[in-house]
Amino acid sequence: MFTKEDLQQIEQHGLSVAQVEQQIENFRQGFPYLKIVRAAAAGDGVLVLDEETIARAEARYEAAAATAKVVKFVPASGAATRMFKELFEYVNDDKRTPGIDKLLDNIEKFAFWPELSKYIMPDSPDEEIVESIVKTGLCYGSKPKGLVTFHSYPEGNRKAVEEHLVEGALYARSGDEVYIHFTVSSEHMGGFWDVLGATQPYYEERFGVKYNISFSVQKPSTDTIAVNPDNTPFRTDEGKLLFRPAGHGALIENLNDIDADVMFVKNIDNVTTDERRGDTVKYKKALAGLLVEVQERAFAALKELREGASAMRTAEIAQMIEDELCTKLPDEWTPELLVELLDRPIRVCGMVRNDGEPGGGPFWVEGKRGECALQIAESSQISPEDAPMMSSATHFNPVDLVCAPARYDGTKFDLTQYTDPATGFISSKSKDGRELRAQ
Repeated sequence: MFTKEDLQQIEQHGLSVAQVEQQIENFRQGFPYLKIVRAAAAGDGVLVLDEETIARAEARYEAAAATAKVVKFVPASGAATRMFKELFEYVNDDKRTPGIDKLLDNIEKFAFWPELSKYIMPDSPDEEIVESIVKTGLCYGSKPKGLVTFHSYPEGNRKAVEEHLVEGALYARSGDEVYIHFTVSSEHMGGFWDVLGATQPYYEERFGVKYNISFSVQKPSTDTIAVNPDNTPFRTDEGKLLFRPAGHGALIENLNDIDADVMFVKNIDNVTTDERRGDTVKYKKALAGLLVEVQERAFAALKELREGASAMRTAEIAQMIEDELCTKLPDEWTPELLVELLDRPIRVCGMVRNDGEPGGGPFWVEGKRGECALQIAESSQISPEDAPMMSSATHFNPVDLVCAPARYDGTKFDLTQYTDPATGFISSKSKDGRELRAQ
């Protein structure tokens, strides 16, 4: 199946032929379905905050941020191919859809118009305009979403990466310092530095902060091979195998390298404009405040259990694990199991109303030992028999979470020890307008 050049490419990624063959087998066989019990809902795994709770949590986070190191972690290596799939189909296959008509009818309203207008003429044909967006000119079809101009402002339009600078100053400050870490593809690192070099001083002066920006590249050894719809290896126009970053789960190693007490994690393209940012800031602080509160109670409970808590207090801690950490214990549990469930990283995930968008949501999932806990599940992880639960889910996961990587004794967790290699899902993507399957 693989040529000599393929074998060299596989080796350069730090992968073995056996690993790549296993990835292809995963495409053929699929991943095991999760044991879904039910969809989480308000009052059953989803906590709906009232204004009093929000205010208390905000205040608790702001007090903690005065001394804690806060880092905003932004997965930013994702390519914008899916955003521009329709445009590629028009350029490559002359497939004109109502979406293309809408784009061209409103082209001057897009935030990227001032940049695009430098590459086209007033009488440029439609095909040339669209091609200048995705293939030539702006080259958005081969750029990550972070370098796409998203929003228009009177003082100048902003790319997605700039909006994260703004957000960071508003809710991720450690004193006057703002630590932001982006995960990017190595070939786009220079593009991010160019944008930040031109804009960072402006935002530092505007918000009175000092940004500490860092980058990491998703490790090539965590990449997975892409395949065609028939599960044969996808090849580029140059005949090479295509390896893709293996989703957010593969970023656990990058996340593990970050030194922080509180980490906000949010996708590069999950940003809004200044006029709508109030709710974003409020709920970000509230999520972090809840995290700090839960962590404090978990640490205190751990200390009591390790020092020999009474039977009554142990039962109270078990109830806290069920109520606050959303883990339903098996019928037969031990204090040792309680310690294990408490002595692990904590994350608080923001949820939004499910409006039918593609993506995952919160579900109660049965574990190997009979426990039942919350988990974000994608549609492909749910069996056809359980599919009605997916369609009835009330909430959606926008990849918006806050996590605490520190243990009760001040040491750091090794986050790579809290993953399940057998868990994954397969999605449909595209490359230069061609369909592919990604893992």
